[in-house]
Amino acid sequence: MDSQIKKIHQQLVSKQITCTALVQEKLDLLKQNTYNSVNSVLDTLALELASKVDAKIAKGESIGLLEGIPFGIKDVFMVQGTYTTASSELLKKYKSPYTATAIQKLLDAGAIPLVKENCDSFGHGSSSENTIFGAVKNAIDPSLVAGGSSGGSAVNVAKEYTVFSIGGDTGGSVRQPAGYNHIYGLKPTYGRISRFGLMAYASSTDCVGPLAKSIEDIRIVLNVMSGKDPKDQTSIVSNEISEEAIATSAVKTIGYFKNFIESDAIDAQIKSDFLASIEKIKAKGIEVKELDFFKSDILVSTYYTLAMAETASNLSRLDGTNYGNRIEAENLIETYAVTRSENFSEETKRRIVGGNQVLSQGFSDEIYLKGLALRDQISENFSKDFQEVDIILSPVTPSTPPKIGDSLKDPLAMYLSDAYTVGFSLGQLPTLTVPQGTSTGLQITAAKNNDELVLKFANFLKDTI
Repeated sequence: MDSQIKKIHQQLVSKQITCTALVQEKLDLLKQNTYNSVNSVLDTLALELASKVDAKIAKGESIGLLEGIPFGIKDVFMVQGTYTTASSELLKKYKSPYTATAIQKLLDAGAIPLVKENCDSFGHGSSSENTIFGAVKNAIDPSLVAGGSSGGSAVNVAKEYTVFSIGGDTGGSVRQPAGYNHIYGLKPTYGRISRFGLMAYASSTDCVGPLAKSIEDIRIVLNVMSGKDPKDQTSIVSNEISEEAIATSAVKTIGYFKNFIESDAIDAQIKSDFLASIEKIKAKGIEVKELDFFKSDILVSTYYTLAMAETASNLSRLDGTNYGNRIEAENLIETYAVTRSENFSEETKRRIVGGNQVLSQGFSDEIYLKGLALRDQISENFSKDFQEVDIILSPVTPSTPPKIGDSLKDPLAMYLSDAYTVGFSLGQLPTLTVPQGTSTGLQITAAKNNDELVLKFANFLKDTI
């Protein structure tokens, strides 16, 4: 699909449509939708901003490329004055006192926020069922899960309720739902986009990522949100990626992890489709190498060891004293206990308990420090791989989306659905889901800070597979 942003921009400039009519149409679709993809609709703010865009056009003033473009926001980003619930009972009445840097940059560029989008509570889940707003339904088949944790964001893009959406990716939270709903979803290099104003889940892997229906729209939105932010010391300086730079691919060698493909857990059709894609790439004269990598169960256990430890630490601030729904008890300690017990979901409590176990005296050396050492080994392994190949290609998931309800019965199976995404998170590498190659898409990964090469190869794959 061509750029929807550019198409709408041209329609606005040529006065084929008004911004107010466009925004009202999208708001109506969001309010009527039956996919549980919406937590709150920002209709007053959106229509006010749309009328300003229309006024500029009526006066003959020029508008920027993103000006008047409707977008959605996963409900873990602060937007001043709006409810920011993290799809949780604890924060269901919490209003943001400030705006996240990534979102503010989009607002400054004139994009129009329509909706705070449903997701797994605090990002804890791989199906978007762990939410007080009801399980998000898959855009392709509503009996299936939408994927998580940015499920609402993926569905809103897939159904064209929003032109693009902004999600948060920790272990695959943008890439996996993008694959399940047949759209593009990018986890950029860690630090390329400021995390300020994104609710912390696992701070060492949390990334802000765009979801859209075209590579060009991903590029446009990525450029606007990128950059060093004094409010986030892990953010980095990055170069703008031009349309011309990603038009042609210079990739000569790609690799894939043979243990991903030879795993007993991979769906037979996904394996067959992936290998067929490899043959099409070879036919274009690109060399393909098999790579050795950590077993997927080691990746999953390392990721969840570290992610749960960081979750327990990050969520310790949510005790009902400073934020969220406080439940009074006989004394302060009881108040903390009841507030957290009643307001956190079972999945969130499972992660807090696991994280505190990992960090507790007597276990931290044996478990947490071992996890950190494994993460270093995983990063070193990636560095060696990118001395041999330009790109690593992989399926997004080992299996197809489960039916709604099945993941809740089997948390371990849900964790394993992240087996092919978490490794790239631990490596802090740029990785893009593309809706080609298998029924849940393909992942394109490049070395750190090489986001441009990922988009280049995506354009090549679009014309190849």
